[in-house]
Amino acid sequence: MSGGSDIDATEPAAADLAATDAAATRIAYDAVAQDYADLLRDDLRGNVFDRAVLGIFAEQLSGDGGGPVADLGCGPGRIAGHLAELGLDVSGIDLSPGMVEVARREHPDIPFAVGSMLDLPFDEAELAGALAWYSIIHIPQSEQDALFAEFARVVRPGGRLLLAFQVSTAGDEDVGHLTHAYGHDIDLRTRRQSPERVRRRLAAAGFTVTGEVLREPVAPEKSRQAYLLAQRGAGSESSAS
Repeated sequence: MSGGSDIDATEPAAADLAATDAAATRIAYDAVAQDYADLLRDDLRGNVFDRAVLGIFAEQLSGDGGGPVADLGCGPGRIAGHLAELGLDVSGIDLSPGMVEVARREHPDIPFAVGSMLDLPFDEAELAGALAWYSIIHIPQSEQDALFAEFARVVRPGGRLLLAFQVSTAGDEDVGHLTHAYGHDIDLRTRRQSPERVRRRLAAAGFTVTGEVLREPVAPEKSRQAYLLAQRGAGSESSAS
């Protein structure tokens, strides 16, 4: 989810996060799935930055010769649907069964599955590309090294990765706590990211950043938005291999 939230400067203990964070995220997105889809269905039409970055990603993949692409944390499938319209062979996974149900209904020609970004249902080097569109914001910092290693495991050498996220306004990270969104009471933590820290994690996982776009917030957004395009090194090995 994008948008504003009340900021809580502290995270729960790492052990508590590991036990509860994924469950809370799943419950929240199940609750808002249809309303979220309805609100954002036509959002790309008015967002030139999103369309431009997705277009670059699609052109890079086409120039590389194509291949399977995965939308990781796909939500209701709107980004996967746009990439399919751009000619990509795309599938999607999401932690929320409710979101996957909406995605399958709204984009019946695209395969969607329930799954975790920390344990992706793809073979090693299976994907020509992957994107995580405002989905790494739900992964605690304590798990993000493993997350990026998992991305590197499934993306082939030379393959592409696209990340989008809200930019931290307080150093390395802001932790937000959403209690109401899309007409529903929820309990969901979101994490604005430091682009510099994301760059370091990409490098450690074997990716090279090939492009970065930062844009200013547009109401009701409260923070800058970041888009990072990266390529997995041709000779790199992920730490998860």
